[in-house]
Amino acid sequence: MDLKLFGEAFVTLLVIIDPPGMVPIFVALTRSLPVRERLRAAWQAVALAFGVIVIFAVGGQTILDYLHVDLPALQAAGGLLLILVALELLTGKADESGQQATSNVALVPLGTPLLAGPGAIVATMLFVQRADGGADYMAIGAAIVAAMIAVWLVLRYSNLLVRVLRPGGIEVLTRIAGLLLAAIAVQLMADAIAAFVTEYQAGR
Repeated sequence: MDLKLFGEAFVTLLVIIDPPGMVPIFVALTRSLPVRERLRAAWQAVALAFGVIVIFAVGGQTILDYLHVDLPALQAAGGLLLILVALELLTGKADESGQQATSNVALVPLGTPLLAGPGAIVATMLFVQRADGGADYMAIGAAIVAAMIAVWLVLRYSNLLVRVLRPGGIEVLTRIAGLLLAAIAVQLMADAIAAFVTEYQAGR
């Protein structure tokens, strides 16, 4: 196994996913869930993210080509989805829908597009394209597994933050998480628009 490639892929995925940055968002989205359900949501989100990243690593370009979808379109779609969630957090409507199933929160938006977002998907696809032989594929696979384990550990122990902040602090954290999500969404859509403009200019 190529340890250098493993290190590059592992660090790249960790930087893109940003587990510490996911903690306030995770806490805000799962604030109404009991501890056991919150832990279950963390596991489901990481499992889904792992599955999505692996699927796109194996056949991502084929899937996008078959659907005639460009990566910028995937980014824009993820941005629009996050905007909706951010508005719920900022306006407090997330509290009204707090009784939603754990799987709903874990799958969208935690599993995707937050953990398995366009950035992580594209980075993994690029590493796979660079791979040369079974050792490289093994290194990339191990990096994905290691990154997902690291993310799960961070989310798993986010309960410590909940205990420290108490309800009042969680309320403030929810609004901050909404702002963070809105910023991430705007950045995704801005990058998508820039990519579309660049492709248009290149095609002229």
